[in-house]
Amino acid sequence: MISVQIPFSELDFTYARSRGPGGQNVNRTNSAAILRWNLWQSQSINQDLKERLAIKLQGKLTVDGDLIIRSEVHRDQDQNRSECIRKLQEMLNKALFVPKKRVATKPTKSSQRKRVDTKKRHSEIKSLRQKVRN
Repeated sequence: MISVQIPFSELDFTYARSRGPGGQNVNRTNSAAILRWNLWQSQSINQDLKERLAIKLQGKLTVDGDLIIRSEVHRDQDQNRSECIRKLQEMLNKALFVPKKRVATKPTKSSQRKRVDTKKRHSEIKSLRQKVRN
């Protein structure tokens, strides 16, 4: 699995009024964190990975190549910022995951034998249900 480390300097945070929990605190503080990270201007990722990420994150990127993540689940701005970073890391890990290729194998002799024996037994049971002919 490919691991990507993005420097904090590439992340741009802005803050807004939250729609989440917090009661009166929500109306007075900018506790929602909005993370903006530009894929194409990133220095920490090579061109091949950028192209692969662009394909995988196609619906989440803006026209300029920005990935925008918003978090407002916590009452605290710092916790929401950490949540944005966690979501970004999760997205990148999911996009860069390459599933292991399946190697086709033949059925074993014993499994083939068991399958045939089961079919014979089933056929025998069904033949016993038939009417007896003289």
